[in-house]
Amino acid sequence: MDLGQPELKHYFLKLIGLFFSYLAWAFGISLASSRSWRVWEFNSNIVPIVFIGLWEAFYFQKFNISGSIVELPMHSRINGSWVISDEICYGQGLILLANFMKSVVLIFGSVALLLCRIHVPYPDFLRLCYNISAFFLVISSSCTTITVSWNFAVDFYGQTTLDFPLSFPIGKEILIRKHFSYVFPLGLTTATVSLISAAMFFCETFSIKQWSQVKPMVVGKCPKRKV
Repeated sequence: MDLGQPELKHYFLKLIGLFFSYLAWAFGISLASSRSWRVWEFNSNIVPIVFIGLWEAFYFQKFNISGSIVELPMHSRINGSWVISDEICYGQGLILLANFMKSVVLIFGSVALLLCRIHVPYPDFLRLCYNISAFFLVISSSCTTITVSWNFAVDFYGQTTLDFPLSFPIGKEILIRKHFSYVFPLGLTTATVSLISAAMFFCETFSIKQWSQVKPMVVGKCPKRKV
């Protein structure tokens, strides 16, 4: 069905709102899978730098093989053998919750956009879709902001209890420097994009409400003329 210019502009705004939702979802997945939540440098020739994520640590370890120094990539799952700090433990749950909510938003937002495209007259259902999407985006933005801010503050300005297992090749006591990574700005960007998308969805609920109030007046029957 062809759209007029005003309807096309309105449809484009809906599309932009959904695009921001997909963008926030992609950022959230990248954030959860990142191994750079902490970048620690150590006074060690064996493992100079360790990249620590929410679920896994990554580092390059040097081995002496037949008189030659070989540097190999190593992975270590953050499990019960680690001393897991509160900001990591709760951060895992908050990031998973945020990404789950954004996934739900993609479903409701895509369904609402499809219904608007084919002009299905269900304004109450459309409002419900956009309200749920906006609410979940606000909650996910809060979860992401809390997680990245908490981890950043504890890492640089507090004293984290996170520690390596006994089988780890180095100890935390030789830590000499903490490096700033992209995780904190990426987290704030993810939260901001989520809020922008939520604001656009909230605007959609108001426009649909106004449309549903005006619609009956437009299609109402004309009074009969007296003969």
